[in-house]
Amino acid sequence: MKKLISMTTLVAAIALAGCATMDNSPVKTMDGVLVGANGMTLYTFDRDVAGSGKSVCNGPCATNWPPLMASKAPGADYSVVTRDDGKTQLAYKGKPLYYWAKDAKPGDKTGDGVNQVWRTARP
Repeated sequence: MKKLISMTTLVAAIALAGCATMDNSPVKTMDGVLVGANGMTLYTFDRDVAGSGKSVCNGPCATNWPPLMASKAPGADYSVVTRDDGKTQLAYKGKPLYYWAKDAKPGDKTGDGVNQVWRTARP
């Protein structure tokens, strides 16, 4: 019985260790660009000032360019900015990250270059 309990404990410990190493990051790299956990392309806005801790895309802008919301930064190159509505948004190298409402499926990059101020976010 003691050997069975020890084996069960060992299997449980291995399973938990595997969970601890799973990538739960809200951002991944795919095909040379940053994407959200849902696989959708992320963008930066030229009018956002890197490192300002602020997003200038609010109201109707944020309807078209939904912010990647986050409460904590997943790594050294990431930070969190506070939006005008008090919610928090993830930033990469100081630039807030956004989705583009017109991207229909993972891998779409139709927001790159919109109005010459939106760029795909790249690592």
